[in-house]
Amino acid sequence: MKFMMLLKADKITEAGTMPSEEVLVAMGKYNEELIKAGVMLEGEGLKPSSKGARVRHAGGKSTVTDGPFADTKELIAGFWMIQVKSKAEAIEWAKRVPFDSNGGEIELRQVFEASDFTPDLYPSAEAQSVMQKEDEFRKRSNS
Repeated sequence: MKFMMLLKADKITEAGTMPSEEVLVAMGKYNEELIKAGVMLEGEGLKPSSKGARVRHAGGKSTVTDGPFADTKELIAGFWMIQVKSKAEAIEWAKRVPFDSNGGEIELRQVFEASDFTPDLYPSAEAQSVMQKEDEFRKRSNS
């Protein structure tokens, strides 16, 4: 099972403040544990929303809004993509994420996998072709 662990943003990450040396070292050790356990697929920190944009689609048109975005509790400061055996295992890894004394929040979201898109849900030849191409793409990306 793949899970994305989403590190929620806060006022500090949205200010663009770099982590303290203590937090940086602790995060590096945590990442090493994920790698040694063979569960980490990917992980990155994200720059503040002031460096980003939102693209909304409605009525066949796209609208772009440059950051920053006001509500930090809806923003993401970083992520890990992990491969684990269960949701319980993902929760255990999320509990171990190091934070400074200000704390933090991790949101866990299970990732759809090719096996979730069964032929009985999508019986058309066109849908089957799309699923086959997606599966081939994932295999190339993971090698």
